[in-house]
Amino acid sequence: MSKSLVDLISILDLEPLEENLFRGNSPKTSWQRVFGGQVIGQAMVAACRTVEGRLPHSLHCYFILPGDPAVPIIYEVERLRDGKSYSTRRVTAIQHGRAIFSIMVSFHVEEEGAFDHQDPMPDVPPPESLSPEEFARQPMFKEMPEFIRRYYESDPPIDLRPVEFSRYLGEKIGDGRTHVWIRAAAKLPDDPALHMCALAYASDFALLDAVMARYGRTLFEERIMAASLDHAMWFHRPFRADEWLLYAQDSPSAQSGRGLARGLIFKRDGTLVASVAQEGSLRERR
Repeated sequence: MSKSLVDLISILDLEPLEENLFRGNSPKTSWQRVFGGQVIGQAMVAACRTVEGRLPHSLHCYFILPGDPAVPIIYEVERLRDGKSYSTRRVTAIQHGRAIFSIMVSFHVEEEGAFDHQDPMPDVPPPESLSPEEFARQPMFKEMPEFIRRYYESDPPIDLRPVEFSRYLGEKIGDGRTHVWIRAAAKLPDDPALHMCALAYASDFALLDAVMARYGRTLFEERIMAASLDHAMWFHRPFRADEWLLYAQDSPSAQSGRGLARGLIFKRDGTLVASVAQEGSLRERR
């Protein structure tokens, strides 16, 4: 079993403490705060463990305080509703006796609908043409921000293959539309809820980059102070998080020290499987 799979499974595998109470841990990294996608994914796992016979269809969450990666995170689940078609759970993540994160997750019984439509998938190069080896061979690779180089030289739990990688070198994307192929780095068990939690984990990667792409800037500059404020996600159709998915992102607005980013996630055959929206705090040190 690969180290990447072990890492992702261990991140999402919470320890039950009591009914509606779970504990999660952070992987050992050089990050000074907990990755937001980790808290989303772990909180979703906690919610899923209190619901049977139905899968999540949406989540809405707020990042309240930075998470401390050296301290376990306690997840407290509130069972707000169990109706005929929908169930609702609220999960609070707690560290040092304080709430650092809050999420609402809604579950839906599968049913047939009278309406079925979706936006088309953008036409972009396939992930095979954007391999890490090919990426590292590019002359510009040595000029990439150190954080980007370290990510591709490590063994991360999520494979990321950006399409417009020259934006990390200052190229402006006028309309802010960026694309990145994503997948879990190794095969996951055949559990649809786990694949949703894994995609929720991955959905926080690179999303606010769409805001900065309009300016030819990146989140990794020393002068940029960036933090996710909230995150929303809707699951539309079945998928596997360990198969390549295209994350198409854009940013319709930035103002008052905040930027809004949106994302559509597609299977390779063009099926739209999820939508994402996030607002972040984006400030420049003076």
